Amino acid sequence: MNKYLDLPLIEINTLLKNKTIKPLDLVMEAIDRIEKNKELNAFITVNKEKAIEEAKALENKEVDNLLFGLPIAIKDNISTQDIKTTCASKMLENYTPIFDATVVQKIKEKNMIIIGKANMDEFAMGSTSRTSYFGAPKNPWDTSRIAGGSSGGSASLVAARLTPFALGSDTGGSIRQPASYTGIVGMKPTYGSISRYGLVAFASSLDQIGPMTRNVYENAVLLNTLIGQDEKDLTNISRDKEDFTRYIGQDIKGMKIGIPNYFMGDVVNPEIKQKVEKIVSLLEEKGAVTEYIDIEHIENAVTLYQIIAMGEASSNLARFDGIRYGYAKENAASVEELYTKTRAEGFGKEVKRRIMVGSYLLSGSNATEYYNKALSLRSSIQKSFEKAFEKYDLIIGPTTTTTAYGLTEEMDNPLKSFLDDILVIPVNMAGLPGMSVPIGFDSKHLPIGLHIIGNRLEEAKMYQLASLIEKECNLALHPLEGGNHANI
Repeated sequence: MNKYLDLPLIEINTLLKNKTIKPLDLVMEAIDRIEKNKELNAFITVNKEKAIEEAKALENKEVDNLLFGLPIAIKDNISTQDIKTTCASKMLENYTPIFDATVVQKIKEKNMIIIGKANMDEFAMGSTSRTSYFGAPKNPWDTSRIAGGSSGGSASLVAARLTPFALGSDTGGSIRQPASYTGIVGMKPTYGSISRYGLVAFASSLDQIGPMTRNVYENAVLLNTLIGQDEKDLTNISRDKEDFTRYIGQDIKGMKIGIPNYFMGDVVNPEIKQKVEKIVSLLEEKGAVTEYIDIEHIENAVTLYQIIAMGEASSNLARFDGIRYGYAKENAASVEELYTKTRAEGFGKEVKRRIMVGSYLLSGSNATEYYNKALSLRSSIQKSFEKAFEKYDLIIGPTTTTTAYGLTEEMDNPLKSFLDDILVIPVNMAGLPGMSVPIGFDSKHLPIGLHIIGNRLEEAKMYQLASLIEKECNLALHPLEGGNHANI
């Protein structure tokens, strides 16, 4: 089997333009890789027949953009017409949408081919993807370890080079954290930049779709396609079309970069801190000005996140009741029994826990005491970041406190999933763009990610810094080179 999918995006595009290869060659190569690496459990649904059909239909079409004919995986909480969208839950195990999410329409307009739906935490609730009804996806660098979550399947399949592109969603770090654990590039853009229409909601004021790719340039190219105003999403913001690749390759001389002391605390593994400190030194050598700083209130972000996210989740998941669509308990004796048994059997343990806590937080006077107060304190975090960005171009730190841990570790610790995201949640609370870019490996040869935070709508500047770091680190980011864990 040829290895066209390992080539840089521009080379693949040239081969397609010259008719040296066809979209079908790329699709068949992706399917072959997926079938050889089933043990990764990265996919819930493989769209084999339709993908082949679509690839054949593109043979005689003009190659008119960089993403033409490329296979892409979609996280399984994003609606895909005529392809199952399960949210990794028994509740939606057999649900097939009759419409495409706006982001899916956009990638189809570029003639990208959906190769399948990626595994994830159930309803995106978790940081390990172990809450999936279909079992956890595995990390291709070491298949005994987690791929992270909730976009763990998307991260695993891109890291293993099963496809070059995937879409994830990020509510409290769910793109960036698994990207860090698997050695890929993951971007959560400014809240509202990408339409959420067709994304099954977890916490509506926090959720954001974003690109997950094998390198910085390809991430920016995919983001170019995803951005855009959509009247179907009332949280979607109006922003001018721009080319997010435009600063890639430019030097960073004079760029001012802040490193929050909170992100470099004792909770962060020393090996990770060491790598970040080396990057700080590198940036200074390249002419950037770096400074360790304090950002007020970010230490409260996880607590506020728990209140806001679980409150919104309990409201959003009320629609899954056994009446309209999804799983329904058969032979229920009453409507009340239908509701209770459908939800008891259809939802997993973690989802039920979050719904129950969220329902409590929103009940009666608790809504004022907890949820509304959390929203007020959340605005303090936003203002603290705004103040920091008056002085600094970008903010950096580690993406995660540890590298990927074992699939069976910390199984009975419900707080662990929030602590896994302690460094990335503040960005969601502030509605800012954040991305993870690989910067090296720990002593076990597990990937380490750097977290880059930008001001609102300044993703292009983040790609500028990320591209320099990527070039200087020059990492071998194929899992094969880390220990032969993927059969490609």
